[in-house]
Amino acid sequence: MAPSEAADICKWNGLNLTIPKSVYFPHEDSFLLADAAKANATGRVLDFGCGSGIAGIYAASSSAVKELVFSDISKAALECAKSNIKRNKSFPCGCASKAKFIECDLFANLNGEKFDTILFNPPYLPTSKEEKLKGKINAAFDGGIDGRKVVDRFLAQFPKHLEKGGVLLYLDSSVTNSRKTEKWLKEAGFSIKILSSQRFFFEELRVLKVSK
Repeated sequence: MAPSEAADICKWNGLNLTIPKSVYFPHEDSFLLADAAKANATGRVLDFGCGSGIAGIYAASSSAVKELVFSDISKAALECAKSNIKRNKSFPCGCASKAKFIECDLFANLNGEKFDTILFNPPYLPTSKEEKLKGKINAAFDGGIDGRKVVDRFLAQFPKHLEKGGVLLYLDSSVTNSRKTEKWLKEAGFSIKILSSQRFFFEELRVLKVSK
């Protein structure tokens, strides 16, 4: 995060996060995934598209988490996550010693690495050309015309990066055609468990636990 960049504060469940304007500010989707991550993440964890780092940092409060990898296409997001780990060093996770950071578009720079747990809250808002946001923050929201621009690419790639017996904790929104996501996962041999959900007037958010 650039020293001169304006930032907002997010205080949630013992975490104190500082988020610059160029990074996605945590909302209900972030909190749902973070709660699920703390309860279900184990072993080597990838906080994929980490943003502020909220899900990975909260997951690290579990002794079952042995290592954390934060990845994002945004350098600002990675700097934000790194800063928030330092800011929350008194949080009972010791995550600074468990963490590394990788800048990449999807799995491009992960070089075949595998993980016991993958966390992902994708950019899922259906977005026309006229609705795109200015600046780097657009990548945190822009799901393309049908909301699945990133989702479909992720689904095609994540199985190669999941350890045998590993789990994907995935934030699903009804605006991206949840049935299509479930159909793809089931046809790929995965089982799906809904860990939590929250309904709004325009969408339903769910955290899916995906495993084989």
